[in-house]
Amino acid sequence: MKDERPILEIRNLRRTFGEQQVLKGVNLKVPRGQITVIIGGSGCGKSVLLKHIIGLLKPDEGSILLDGKDLVTMEPEPLKEARMRFGMLFQDAALFDSMNVYENIAFPVREHRKMKEGDLANLVKEKLLQVGLPNTEIKYPSELSGGMRKRVGLARAIVLNPEIILYDEPTTGLDPIMSHAIDDLIVATQKALNGTTIIISHDIRATVRIANKVAMLHHGAIVAEGTPEEMMRHANPVVREFLESGITKVPTSAR
Repeated sequence: MKDERPILEIRNLRRTFGEQQVLKGVNLKVPRGQITVIIGGSGCGKSVLLKHIIGLLKPDEGSILLDGKDLVTMEPEPLKEARMRFGMLFQDAALFDSMNVYENIAFPVREHRKMKEGDLANLVKEKLLQVGLPNTEIKYPSELSGGMRKRVGLARAIVLNPEIILYDEPTTGLDPIMSHAIDDLIVATQKALNGTTIIISHDIRATVRIANKVAMLHHGAIVAEGTPEEMMRHANPVVREFLESGITKVPTSAR
């Protein structure tokens, strides 16, 4: 039987930096096994919210429940275990420039698992094949295009087979053709891992194309959520204006 409980639930999340209140009571349920895209304008707090989910920031108030257990109040050791359930693709891929592709992807495994070198080599090869970059192990980040760096970053994010993958603006800086390819790769990866995907994005065309659920963050709070089709018809004029500014019609879905 399919588990209908949300894998992640954010309750009344608040965070202030100095005098600026960035998150003003964020509430959101992330469905299990689906692609959820959080949209919003620049500076609305999307990346701050993502950093709270992954545990890089602590809120002033509120809860982040992973299968009902609060990550905010969790002790360090169980929190470390809980964070192993997440994989993260940063906006700029965040590869180590001094390491080649193989070492970049192998890094999380070396940090968190004991694995024979031969098995690790096979695992790296498998993940590179999964993201469409076979035989690139010896290349360095400086030798890769922007799209290739994103793919290597994704291979590293999924090398430990996480249940939840977080993407921070995955198509920023890419041309339309490569953006489309990354969108398709996100969908394929989600299906291959049978996991949950959370994407922070302002790319409306990609959002409508691949999302199962869309939530809009505006002035520090979620003001609307639903399927892409529901969001395109939403009664809130702020939501409609934001979506219509990025797309004129709902394209054929990749879902």
